[in-house]
Amino acid sequence: MIRNIIFDMGQVLIYFRPESFMSRYFLSEEEKKLLEREVFHSREWPLLDWGVLTEEQALERICPRLPQALHPVARRLVEMWDRPIEPVEGMAELIKELKEVGYGIYLLSNASLRHPDYWKRVPGSEYFDGLVVSAFEKKIKPNPDIYECLLERFGLAAEECFFIDDQPVNVAGAFVSGMDGVVFRGATDLRIELQKRGVCLREGSGE
Repeated sequence: MIRNIIFDMGQVLIYFRPESFMSRYFLSEEEKKLLEREVFHSREWPLLDWGVLTEEQALERICPRLPQALHPVARRLVEMWDRPIEPVEGMAELIKELKEVGYGIYLLSNASLRHPDYWKRVPGSEYFDGLVVSAFEKKIKPNPDIYECLLERFGLAAEECFFIDDQPVNVAGAFVSGMDGVVFRGATDLRIELQKRGVCLREGSGE
């Protein structure tokens, strides 16, 4: 029986879309391509999620690869991508509903040390019973140790957990740890998947 629902954050609770972030600034297409490569697809970006680098340290490495005129934009993309938060439609409502009918609600996210700066602005965050964030653990999905960290920290039984992530490889990591799970394709699809597994939702909700 499922008693706990575990959520990823990016592309599940909130959108993380570099093209949307860059659209906030007056940039040419070439500048957008350069920033996407040197910021979001850089070798530094995964190290933020590992907790190996701070944002300032990452910028110290990234900025020398960019024209001076793009340094302020790069800083905003690294330090202020969450302004504003872009919530995934229907997810805050679903989380609230799951909490109200008695499920444990947890976060398991690959995210940087800045996570506490914006987490409370994520719609639905107030309903979470516990968080495990990669940068603070020096562990990262889909490695099994971060799933085990979540289970052990909160005393959860793997067979009672259902994991939701937008990346198939991360869902596979949950399977290895003994959890059920699904690749996220939107709130409506998630409701269907939860109901298939016997998760109780209010009758007529989500319509």
